Amino acid sequence: MNLTQFGLVSSIYTLGGLLGALSAGTCSTKFGRLVTMRLIAIFFILGPAFESLANSFAVISVGRFLSGLGAGGAIVVVPIYIAEVAPPKEKGLFGALTQVMVNLGIVAAQLLGNFLSKDQLWRIVLAVAGGLGLLQMVGLIFVPESPKWLAENRRPQRARRVLRSIRGQELNIDDEVKAWNIDSSAEDISEEESLLSAPAGSHPSPTPKAATSSIGILSALTQPTYRQATIAVVVVMFTQQFTGINSIVMYSVSLLSSLLPTTAGLITVAVSTLNLIMTILFAPLIDKVGRKRCLLLSIGGMFLSALLLAIGIGLSIKALSIIATLTFVSSFALGLGPVPYILSTELVGPEAIGATQSWALAANWIGTFVVAQFFPILNHTLGKGRVYYVFAALAILLGLFIAWYVPETKGKEGADEVWGRKVARRMEDNEADSRSD
Repeated sequence: MNLTQFGLVSSIYTLGGLLGALSAGTCSTKFGRLVTMRLIAIFFILGPAFESLANSFAVISVGRFLSGLGAGGAIVVVPIYIAEVAPPKEKGLFGALTQVMVNLGIVAAQLLGNFLSKDQLWRIVLAVAGGLGLLQMVGLIFVPESPKWLAENRRPQRARRVLRSIRGQELNIDDEVKAWNIDSSAEDISEEESLLSAPAGSHPSPTPKAATSSIGILSALTQPTYRQATIAVVVVMFTQQFTGINSIVMYSVSLLSSLLPTTAGLITVAVSTLNLIMTILFAPLIDKVGRKRCLLLSIGGMFLSALLLAIGIGLSIKALSIIATLTFVSSFALGLGPVPYILSTELVGPEAIGATQSWALAANWIGTFVVAQFFPILNHTLGKGRVYYVFAALAILLGLFIAWYVPETKGKEGADEVWGRKVARRMEDNEADSRSD
């Protein structure tokens, strides 16, 4: 391949990821989380199959695009599913598993690539990815649909049975069922009735008497009720990328190879392994400390680390550069790594989770592309690590916006309470009662 073809093969994965992220939310709202995850598993099988067997530029490009579709869709739907089946008091811990498994996959791919990226052995790396997709497809046969989605789609009895099977026979599930705001004693409707009774562009309502429209991608941005949350998750996702983590993950070799006496491949593996370990260690803090506080502590740590890294590279202080890199990755793992995926499921009601998650991950993919495309250019133009002063400035600006705009979701029952709408409505009801008296 020439340089143009190599660039296209690299970037078409991002394009597939963006399209997968934009479509997966709506698909999961309409057809269910489980159906969507099974569809994504097909892309995880087909994409690597095309890539590992490719004998031309066109074939490997198709494989990369299909793999991107699967990755973009998975990172939207899986956090939603986890949030809906996780124990209410441990949603933060379980939500962090998304980032943990992403990091584990990165480390595994880097280790395989470090030993197999020669001759025709690279095909084995891609074949392993296809094997994991097949394993996922088989595993999903034994996974139940989200009980919350079932309840919202007028199958309360089945939803309750599924929740009971997940929680076990001894745990009281009444509070969780009550939080669904549906009549759990109502009879289930069949899937055929559900699809036939739902108007176009909507999903069946929790009760037969009313139809609750699902929120589309554009509606999530244009309707005032959901616009706040959409802006919040998009800004948080941009913050995740524009504070510079991928400049470390993607370009750690060029940044650190002159500082550390080891091979380039092992440097990348070491950085990713540190990210994985710190994400696991910090995961319990999300429920204990709160989502917003973890975010702000994470951004503050990355701001200081970016300053130190700029100084270390600029003055050729090896020890400072290494320490700054370690604190940079550790700070990211504290909040900006796992928390954005959790927030995007907690800032809106269930009818808009799919659309909001699609906006969030679309912003993530766009931010990843921008950093990957322009970081080398900025780093070369500014020289001597000065690009990290830019990342530090962005961390301050975006961190201040998050501190002012994004609410805490820990311990809140729903989107109305998160945004203070429940209190406002209660006050309006009290005023109305006073006037009637």
